[in-house]
Amino acid sequence: MAYNPDYIFETSWEVCNRVGGIYAVLSTRAASMQKEHPDKVFFFGPDFGTHSDLYFKEDKTLLRAWTKTLTERIPVRIGRWMVPGEPIAILLKADKMWAEKDQIYAWAWENFGVRSHAAYGDYDESCLFGYAAGQVMESLYRFLTKSESKTAKDKPANFVMHANEWQTAFALFYMRAHCPKIGTLFTTHATGIGRSIAGNGKPLYDYFEGYHGDQMAEELNMVSKHSVEKMAAYWADCFTTVSDITARECAQLLDKPVDIVTPNGFEPGFVPKGKAFDAARASARAALIRAAESLLDTRLPDNSLLVGIAGRLEWKNKCIDVFLQSMERLADRLYHSQSVLSATSLYPLGEVVAFVMIPYLDKPVMRFGKVTIVFVPYYLNGKPVTEYPAPFAPLTGYTYYDLLAGLDLTVFPSYYEPWGYTPLESIAFHVPTITTDVAGFGAWALNEGVTGLKDGVAVVHRTDSNFNDVVENIAMNIQRFMQQPAENIESARKAAATLAKKAEWKNFFKYYRKAYDIALTKSLNRE
Repeated sequence: MAYNPDYIFETSWEVCNRVGGIYAVLSTRAASMQKEHPDKVFFFGPDFGTHSDLYFKEDKTLLRAWTKTLTERIPVRIGRWMVPGEPIAILLKADKMWAEKDQIYAWAWENFGVRSHAAYGDYDESCLFGYAAGQVMESLYRFLTKSESKTAKDKPANFVMHANEWQTAFALFYMRAHCPKIGTLFTTHATGIGRSIAGNGKPLYDYFEGYHGDQMAEELNMVSKHSVEKMAAYWADCFTTVSDITARECAQLLDKPVDIVTPNGFEPGFVPKGKAFDAARASARAALIRAAESLLDTRLPDNSLLVGIAGRLEWKNKCIDVFLQSMERLADRLYHSQSVLSATSLYPLGEVVAFVMIPYLDKPVMRFGKVTIVFVPYYLNGKPVTEYPAPFAPLTGYTYYDLLAGLDLTVFPSYYEPWGYTPLESIAFHVPTITTDVAGFGAWALNEGVTGLKDGVAVVHRTDSNFNDVVENIAMNIQRFMQQPAENIESARKAAATLAKKAEWKNFFKYYRKAYDIALTKSLNRE
């Protein structure tokens, strides 16, 4: 018998808080969840006031009978997450939890073995938010259970709660302790130790079998974060991660194999269709070129090749260093082979403009020969740009997805990437991409049979010791792409969009159904 949830509680630090890839996971999956469980999906996130309001619309009519029962101890706001599906979002402040921090940590140690004694940085804020979210979930669970009992004719409703990443693990612990019939899920989107090993310049892949998670946590000063992640994986009724690559990490570094891999899909509703897409692409290209021209004080051809990278400012893990050196290598290759471009090429030798869309970089432009590097150093959320130089004014009003459509090619040569939303988003917007085989998405694309940019995705082999080969392969792929006739470029764009359809949530949501079943099977049979 397969169990199906009647209600889903899901929590993440990135609910209505666009920080990284987890926001994309949850915000695009919401439409599929709402379709199967209309308005019985509740997302719980931190309330950052005006920042949250960029993505959240408060609605005081929602759950009014429940909110009347709440105290002011944990302030909550209820409304809609303004993404496709518009699920119910419950935002809360955990400020008053600080007075109970020591007691909460003692409780977590005694009941779940969490070592909070070495906490620092964002650990306290995250764990106290998780604990407060658990209390709010319990209140809503009691309310809904009571309401359901008045109308149910045959069986009580099934509930699952899903905690994403270590930041919300305390919500899972709370629910396991106070609501044991709720099926609990925990997803690590990237193990803390794996990310830290890679980010600290240690060879993650060559010596993978030699790493022990607890030992590395001591060495990397990550004892508490590692402990809460490891214990959440252990206590969850269903432990998941996003790729086979990270599943291997979980078994090695958390000493806990995952119950199921739940790969990240994409919601096609974000992508314009037909003439609307063509118009959006033309508008984005014009805005990007105008911004580059303003920064460079020079005229650029309308058919300049626009290459992009985006993500967090992680030079090693996201391989911004590889990207920049690849662009330099490309400039060198172009300088020495000016006669090889086809007369029918869409991109005759002119400028190549590379856009680095990564917040917090304050150097607006770099030049490598005929390759121009333009840094877009702020979050592309569609709001006016006021804190950066005037040349960025043409980008005002555009979101990241808006501008992504205007690129010709993207490069995401990640060294550490459990899944890789950015290359998936890229092909969904008909933009061919280059990634690596140590990224979960890259490994998935290889399994789907891609062999190069003609298929929409080029996957470059990456190890701990082949940096120069990766740089050369990326430069070579871009140069070959430039040399293609216009019809081949269009074919590659269509192939990218076709591949993206295989990764839509309608095809991947089945893994979550199985995960819910695993969690409920355990919880409903728990004494």
